[in-house]
Amino acid sequence: MSAAALFAGGVAAGLVAGTASCTAAQGGLLMGLADGRHGRDPALVAWFLAGRLASHTIAGALLGLLGSAVTLPPRARAVLLVVAGLTVIVFAIRLMRRGHAGCAAAPSEALSEAPSESASEASPRAPFGVLSRYKAPLLGAATILVPCGVTLGVELVAVSSGSPVAGAAAMAGFVVGTAPAFALLGYVLRRVSRTRLARLAGVVAISAGLWTAASGVSLGGWLPAPDPAQAVTGPGGQTVTVWATRDGYRPAIVSARAGVPVEVVFKVAEHGCTDTVVIGGRDVALPATVRLPPHPPGSLRYVCGMGMYSGILTFS
Repeated sequence: MSAAALFAGGVAAGLVAGTASCTAAQGGLLMGLADGRHGRDPALVAWFLAGRLASHTIAGALLGLLGSAVTLPPRARAVLLVVAGLTVIVFAIRLMRRGHAGCAAAPSEALSEAPSESASEASPRAPFGVLSRYKAPLLGAATILVPCGVTLGVELVAVSSGSPVAGAAAMAGFVVGTAPAFALLGYVLRRVSRTRLARLAGVVAISAGLWTAASGVSLGGWLPAPDPAQAVTGPGGQTVTVWATRDGYRPAIVSARAGVPVEVVFKVAEHGCTDTVVIGGRDVALPATVRLPPHPPGSLRYVCGMGMYSGILTFS
């Protein structure tokens, strides 16, 4: 495909599918700009988006040039998701504490925030200091280390393009498609961080952080397997079919015979995060047929590329 077509496809993927998942996974980094007075400058959100665009475009070019060698393994992404979730929670707690302190200090702020004309003229760029000037684009660039589920799909497109220009176009288009959601998130954070609504925003952000961390734990395979009593037996015990939907994999638990090779046929019913599956420690773009060697009695968990949805193969 041409670079223009990949750019348009990336924009569409960002607008339609990437908005919610990316703001949930990467929003904690943007919340860092709402910390203190510097977060009130709307230009910082633009710098954040600029850093995000630069890092994703460079990553897309590298993926197109070097292929899968640049792709982070699932366990590394799992660790990053857990770290991202904890980061969101930390920023959310700080946001809630700052909102509480801001409400308590509102009367005194009204008196103290009336500096003399000479003082304001002496530091016209105080709200946008050197530290924040670099902090915003660096945080935006760091979002490439915390990919959301749809990002992984776009990265696979960049890898398959085999061209640095086409790979960069796909990733840049995706960032452009998700930019309105991040701009809106930045606007909301600037407003609620100075009001009592900061508590509500903090609760929502903590929930998002817990969800992100839990997705990382699932992606890393660090969850116990469920009871296989309700497993659905595949035809012949050697070939099983799993459908990928927007809400997960169907059937969620499938059984096969132990001690014999098994083919897992993944089909796509609805496009979404489940389009990429992590099974056996590697990423697989769907639809695809995964051939597994003979397994002893037990279970094998597979998850989507974001760690949101999982399925179980039981061998008996």
